[in-house]
This record gives sequence, C-alpha cells and structure tokens, in this order.
Amino acid sequence: MVRRLLVLLLFGATAQADVVVTVDRDRVELNESFTLEIAVDSNTTSDPDISALEADFFIGQRRDLSNTTIVNGQIKRSRTWSYNLMAKRAGDLTIPPISVDGEQSVPLSIRVSEPTYEPPGEADVFITTEVDTTETYVQAQVLYRIKVYRAVATRQPTLREPVFTGAEVLIEVAGDERNYESILGGKAYAVNERVYALFPQESGQVEISPARFEARVLRDGRITGRKVFTSESQVVDVKPIPPVPPEFQGAAWLPARDVTLSEQWSEDPGQLAAGEPVTRNVTVSALGQLETQIPVIEPPNAAGVNVYPDQPELNRRTETDGIRGIRQEQYAIIGVTGGDVRLPALELPWYNVETNEWQVARLPERDVGILPPDVVVAPPAEGTETPEAGSSAVVTVQSPFWRRTAELLGALWLLTLIAWWWSSRPNREEREPPELPVYKQQARLLKQARKAALGGDASGLKAAMLEWAALQWPDRPPRSIGALAGRVSSPLADELKLLSRSSYGPGEPQWDGQAIAKAIRSFSLLPEAGKQSSAETLPPLMPQT
Repeated sequence: MVRRLLVLLLFGATAQADVVVTVDRDRVELNESFTLEIAVDSNTTSDPDISALEADFFIGQRRDLSNTTIVNGQIKRSRTWSYNLMAKRAGDLTIPPISVDGEQSVPLSIRVSEPTYEPPGEADVFITTEVDTTETYVQAQVLYRIKVYRAVATRQPTLREPVFTGAEVLIEVAGDERNYESILGGKAYAVNERVYALFPQESGQVEISPARFEARVLRDGRITGRKVFTSESQVVDVKPIPPVPPEFQGAAWLPARDVTLSEQWSEDPGQLAAGEPVTRNVTVSALGQLETQIPVIEPPNAAGVNVYPDQPELNRRTETDGIRGIRQEQYAIIGVTGGDVRLPALELPWYNVETNEWQVARLPERDVGILPPDVVVAPPAEGTETPEAGSSAVVTVQSPFWRRTAELLGALWLLTLIAWWWSSRPNREEREPPELPVYKQQARLLKQARKAALGGDASGLKAAMLEWAALQWPDRPPRSIGALAGRVSSPLADELKLLSRSSYGPGEPQWDGQAIAKAIRSFSLLPEAGKQSSAETLPPLMPQT
C-alpha cells in the first residue's frame, strides 16, 4: 500500500509548501528493495538531505524528475526524487524526517520481515507462489502471490497462469505488478511480483496448480533454448458460512478483515430548514471484500423527517492487505415539522475472518434540528444596531410556499403508510422468497452455464453467462457473448469468442462445450473490464537487460 504523508509548512501568511514522502510498499522482506519518493511543489535547486537514512537502510540508485505544468495561465513547478532502499535489519523501522531547503517531512514506518525464500541451489531463474492463508470461508478474500526471480537477463518471457480447480472461485487482480530487487544467498535477483485476490464461492477445497514461467536465458553472451520454470502448488480449504448468532439474525454474510462506517452531510444537520432537502452520505468500507458484496444499509426512518434513498456508488481500492470495497449510500432527508429529530443508529453486522467472530460496525444516533417552515433567520436591517455577541435576530415570516410544501410531503408520507398497510395485509397472497445474495446468484448461474455447455445447449449457456455478467457489472452489462469475452481472461475468453463466431457464422456450429465448462471453473476479470478489448489478464513480463 502506498503511504502518503503530507507536511504543510507555512511561509508567512499566504505561501505554503508541500513535502510528500511516498513508499511503494510499507511491508518488505529484509533482502528486498523498495522505492522511496520525495516530492516538493517547487522547482528547488537543493537536494534532499537523506543522510539520516544510512543508519537503517542501504541507499541504491537515485532518479530525479522536474515537472512544469501550466493551467489557465498559472505555472506550477514540482520536483521528485526516487531512491531504491534496502533495510539493514528486520523489525519495525522508521524513515526519519527528510529535509528539503530547511523544511522537513514527518517520520514514516516500514515493517521489515525475515526472508521467506532461499534460491533452489545456484538457480539463476526460479518462480515462487504463496497464499496468505490456507483456510478461509466462503466469499472471504485469499491473497495469492506470484514472484519471478531472475539473476540473469531473459528473452521472450511468458508467465502462464495457474489452473484453479475444486471449489468455485472468483479471481481479481489486486494491484499493479511490482518490480524490485532481492538479495538471496549473496546473489542479486530482479523480482516481478503479481498479487491476485481469490474469493471462493462455495465450500470445499481450492486447488491451485503450479505457475509456470517460460523464457530463453541469456548466459555468457549466448541465448539458450526456451526453458520452463515452475512453482509449487497451493491448496486452500474453504469452510462453509458459520451459523448466525441470535442477536444478528437476518444479517447478511459479510466476511472481511475490517469494516467501518462513516458519514458526511451536505449541510450542518444541527439546523435545517423544514421542507428543504439535505443529503446524507453513509460510506461502508470493507477490507478484504468486494464492493458488490457489501449489503445495503436501509435508510433510517424517524418521525418528523422523510428519507429518500438514491442510487449507491460502488468503488474499490487496493491496499497491502488486498482489496477494500467501498459502498456509499446517499439519502435525501427533508424535515416535515419543526423541532429536534433523533435519527436512529446505523448498524452493520460483519464477520471478522482474523478473529473468527461476529462484530458490528456502527454509526451512533444523530440529532437533527429542524426549523419550522414559517421561521427564518434574517440579518438586521440596514442602519440598525448590530446585536451584541451571543444574541441573534429572528424574524417571523409567513411562508405559504413552504407550508404547502410541508403539507404535500405529509400527504405523500400518509399515502406511503396506507400503501404499506395494504401490501402487508394478512390475507394477501403468499410472499415471494427473499432474493439470494449476489454471490449465491452468480454461483448458481455459473453452474447453470456449465451444465448447459456440457449438454450442448448454446442458448442456455449464453443466457446464463449474460445473466451472470449483468450481476457482475450492473451499471454496464455486456450485451453479447462477444462483449463478455473482452472482460474475462483466457481460456474462457477464447472459448466465448468461438461460441460467438459459431452462432452467427456460416455452417454448423463449432464450439467445444467441454472446454467452456472447464474454463468457467477458473477465470479472472480483466482490469478496467469493458474499457479495453484485450483478452489477456496479465501482460508479458518485461525482460531484464
């Protein structure tokens, strides 16, 4: 996770200079390098004073970049220095304040662990894989990490994705590829690291085949034939969803490492005018979970206000511990009558996969003050004396518009109550069963798709896959199998393209149901899915020269 620390230093009354300290990773192994960046928002001619780093770090290559931008005639200059660092000892180390032109940054913490791997013999090239846990729950995140070590230059490198068998699993790319150096057995290696977030969709075992790295090796001025290097295999046990405790009955299943609730208001909720809407944004942040898995938080209802939910915003970001899903609920709140209104607390039960216990993320009760519709606060008239501190000028104004608005909203609220009563009568028809969670719907659709593929049912296969895709991308679902192929990895992408061509091409359909069924069991979503046409999930590793 990129750590950004900003130091705001005042120059006189108006000038301000920013010093930003950044590391590409805040958790490294003792023999691994990482990148430190120091940036200032000026084109200074001075260099940073990094002498304090020498106590705990080896300082390697340095890069310097100056940048000038012109926006609306305003010229802005900045300068950035990058350093390759390697820790001298394991433990929780501190990057001390860095000085630039007499100004200093704040300290930054780095966790350095003991080396995990040793090279197999005198190998110049090898590949390793690891999972952050070998036991998890349905829908909980597992981080799968691939590292390719090279002490020599290679040509035509290719990384073959492993095959996932057993329990159904959804695969997401967890961040960009990282490149750094590592010292193993006194030998320097260039390391390429990729991290995937795995989300098992059912209980059982997820079996991960060895990853393969293929390349021609440049040694003593000669290029060898193509060589294949393989990693170890991995197995993850997936436990079923545990029973929900009585105090959390009806709670949605949300396994994560950390869940928080926060809120923002468009206006101060302490003093709102009746009849005027105010927006309340409630944000749910879940580490180790996808944004599509975060359940809906029902809007808080209270006498004296009307609450109207809006469409939620779904986002994510990648951190050291994986994917953090973010769901933002938006509510328009309109006060109906004057007075103080207490909005009830918001609670979201979730399951902590690190402590194996249910917990509750909570926003406390919120008091909202509603001004009556016929009272407004007005400034004193011109020429009158200004009231003393602590006093206020209140003018009572008859406002028929807001009174009618409040009456209309009250009538709408009454109609809503009548409609609710009518729909909940005991003699009405049997209710439909509650809708399944998204991940269960998707798992069911993928099973239907595999069954249709094995049975040669092209129409059923297309329908199930497109319905699955509509749940995965509700805002921009693909309209055809060909479009879906551009959002998933190979070999599923290749098989879907063949299915699409055979459906509209001349002659007998030529598609392989067995191959599609097998590909559906393990595939990943492409980064920026739907915005690019490439079907390759991972670009080839760049050769080290």
